[in-house]
Amino acid sequence: MSAYVIDSELFRDQFSTPEMREIFSDRRTVQAWLDVEVALAEAEAELGIIPDAAAEAIKDVGDAEMYDLAEMKLEMDRTSHPIVPLVRAIGAKCDGDYGEYVHWGATTQDITDTGIMLQIRDAEAVITSRLEALADALLDHVVTHAATAMPGRTHGQHAQPITFGYKAAVWLDEVRRHQTRMDEMRPRLLVGQFGGAVGTLAALGDQGLAVREKLMQKLELGEPQITWHTARDRVAELISNMAMIAGTCGKIAHEVYVMQKTEVQEVEEPFPDGKVGSSTMPHKRNPAICEGIIALSRTVRSSLPLAFETLVAEHERDKVGLQTEREFIARTIAQTDAALAKTVVVVEGLDVRSENMRKNLDITKGLTLSEAVMMALGDKLGRQQAHEILYRSCMIAFKEDTTMRDALMHSLEVREILSEEEIDALLDPEAYTGLAARMARQIAEE
Repeated sequence: MSAYVIDSELFRDQFSTPEMREIFSDRRTVQAWLDVEVALAEAEAELGIIPDAAAEAIKDVGDAEMYDLAEMKLEMDRTSHPIVPLVRAIGAKCDGDYGEYVHWGATTQDITDTGIMLQIRDAEAVITSRLEALADALLDHVVTHAATAMPGRTHGQHAQPITFGYKAAVWLDEVRRHQTRMDEMRPRLLVGQFGGAVGTLAALGDQGLAVREKLMQKLELGEPQITWHTARDRVAELISNMAMIAGTCGKIAHEVYVMQKTEVQEVEEPFPDGKVGSSTMPHKRNPAICEGIIALSRTVRSSLPLAFETLVAEHERDKVGLQTEREFIARTIAQTDAALAKTVVVVEGLDVRSENMRKNLDITKGLTLSEAVMMALGDKLGRQQAHEILYRSCMIAFKEDTTMRDALMHSLEVREILSEEEIDALLDPEAYTGLAARMARQIAEE
């Protein structure tokens, strides 16, 4: 039995992905810690701080498969410490007395912070790949449907016509900004940690900075300007970006959810053979994937307060924030990845029903073209007077459940200025999508 959905045999793929579960698995976490300890020993050996043979001995036992995680867990419980059990286990496996050189000059948080950055680096690469896939899938819709007319909606009501390509281009532009944010964040985020007990590198004296530089070079992480044991803005920025990415996924999914409603039916998420909408109503074609994405976007956003809480840390070390991060970093990234992966599936397999979009344009019987007629009248009468004339015609059409055309044709003020042919042309919804298609194509070309 699993206490949390990410680890559940039944639900784990609804809340995470195999890639992220592997990256943040216990075995991978221990391997990241071992990688830091091995790189540290190698750096110190190259600088003559510890014997070369000691670094070789530590490297020889740097495989997480050599360690019993259950035994390590018992030692962690007994010592109330995450790294001491590992350091002792490494030392016990080293030949001779070389185990005495493990963790030389380091403190626990150096290992855990740098280790999590190694895992975040792998996770960030997966997220980046998902964003690229989502951008590609959206681009296809932008190009294909640049001129596909559909109702624009504001405040939940039909507004003016737009195109589906325009709508998808708004989503694509947002995804591209996330890609830019990830690119800009990467050098700030992927920075290792090495400072010793209070961050001053006192145990290594004048060689401390040289060790730190070599260590980060070996791990291919950025070198910090100064120890950041209690400066958690890097993690807060990461979680902020995850929340925004998941929020965009949630927005796209919610839009598909709304547009898939029975009364609308302008799009539908993928519905492969065997998918079941209801246990009692065989006819149901529920947007289950989109509902899952929306839920994920909510849980990811809920991590933001926790991330910002860790910004307030005490003195030179504060385990409270670290314990909090241990709970939400992997979970938040895993859920963001799941939201992205599912959104890619939805967008790639989206059934766009352009005929229903065109049909829905006529639901209001021409009312959504009121601005087009108003602007034509405004050239002769002025905008405000034209607005008042159109307002009266629109209210008549709405209350009498007639068409906008009939209402306009019965308005002497309108007929004095516009011919029947001009009115018909102004009430063509496909002719009043503005620059939607051009904007969509501009986004596609970038």
